[in-house]
Amino acid sequence: MIGRGRWAVLSLVLLPGLAAAQSSTAPASTDQIVHMVWIATCAGLVLMMQPGFALLESGFCRAKNAVNVIMKNFTDCAVASLAYWAVGFGLMFGTSWNGWVGTSDFLPGGGGASLVDVLYQTFFAATTATIISGAVAERMRFGPYILGSVLVVCVIYPIYGAWVWGGTADAPGWLRGMGFLDTAGGAVVHTVGGFTALAALLVVGPRFGRFSRSGEARSIPGHNLPLSALGAFLLWVGWIGFNGGAVERDFSDLGRIVLNTHLGAAAGVVGAIAALAINGRPQLMSAVVNGALGGLVSITAGAKYMDPGFAVAAGLVGGMIVVVGPAVLQRFKVDDVVDAVSVHGFCGLWGTLAVGLFHSERLFDAEQIAVQALGALVAAAWAFGTGLAVFKALDLAVGLRASTEHEQRGLDYTEHYEIGYGEFMAARTHRDLGGEG
Repeated sequence: MIGRGRWAVLSLVLLPGLAAAQSSTAPASTDQIVHMVWIATCAGLVLMMQPGFALLESGFCRAKNAVNVIMKNFTDCAVASLAYWAVGFGLMFGTSWNGWVGTSDFLPGGGGASLVDVLYQTFFAATTATIISGAVAERMRFGPYILGSVLVVCVIYPIYGAWVWGGTADAPGWLRGMGFLDTAGGAVVHTVGGFTALAALLVVGPRFGRFSRSGEARSIPGHNLPLSALGAFLLWVGWIGFNGGAVERDFSDLGRIVLNTHLGAAAGVVGAIAALAINGRPQLMSAVVNGALGGLVSITAGAKYMDPGFAVAAGLVGGMIVVVGPAVLQRFKVDDVVDAVSVHGFCGLWGTLAVGLFHSERLFDAEQIAVQALGALVAAAWAFGTGLAVFKALDLAVGLRASTEHEQRGLDYTEHYEIGYGEFMAARTHRDLGGEG
């Protein structure tokens, strides 16, 4: 028998779904209610990824910029959510205009299960915006960054999303109509976020002192790597909801999706360790932590379509990409604080292509590989091109970059008049800026 306490907990979970179902025009079935409650649970897990990003990124930054990074994560979650609800969702999932963009469902309201889907998709949009914050940390001003986040979730993200997930079975987005597959955003979220971040990095430039005049890269260590590891663990947990919400209505593929998600992360760790060893490098915790994230990104597009053994293969390669990718970017003097371009952009490309290679029902199918390659390249080109236009326009209009003086003193105090570690930073910070203390 189920005790009273357990019935109370069960009622707290199910009553919101029942109430929403009763408020809709047609009564919901039990299966619909269960699915709605599951999607709401997944949405909560995706929201938990936001503090994961905040901890990961702030730990990889210097102490003098910890508050600024967390402010960007905290605020873009709020502002991007409002912007996506008002504009982005309609562009992405509204009535499709020739497979290119949605034309309805702006400011979605009403009741019923559809609003749970709106919530779930809103957190996807916020995740896309947050990917950029860690890449450009320690030198992009707060205000222009938030403006950029709004434009990302109102233009860049939803329009590509409309091509992949938008429309209906009879009138789908143009990539969807070609048979392009993306379980939970390997291309839509991560490739788009990663290559938009790359565009922003090229506009804002590297941090002061990151590269010598001869082009040699200089290390700028993060101030709290244990904090970053904790953030990565939160992201790992949240990813179960990120991918898990892509289930079919009968939940027949739930086991495959969540198991593949975890195996991809685990294989990413092993891949990063192996790549570090092959290259004769120390076993860097920062690289191994990012290896798990690279594995998660690499399985996101194919979580529904691969058998577990191939999910391991996808994650393993993703972990290796995370080690190799940053070294390639450094040769071009690209200063990515958290290696977001490698983790999300490069692994997103690989994971999207891997769907064609490892699809359980048609392994190494040339036609599916070609469609996946096209969709991945379109995602990278669209995100990079539009991202370059957006951030260049913002730079010309309001200026993206903090002054050299502010960058040296830290954006925590110069932008927010707060510091994250007052006990040992307050006296120096206030003295440098002519304040008291």
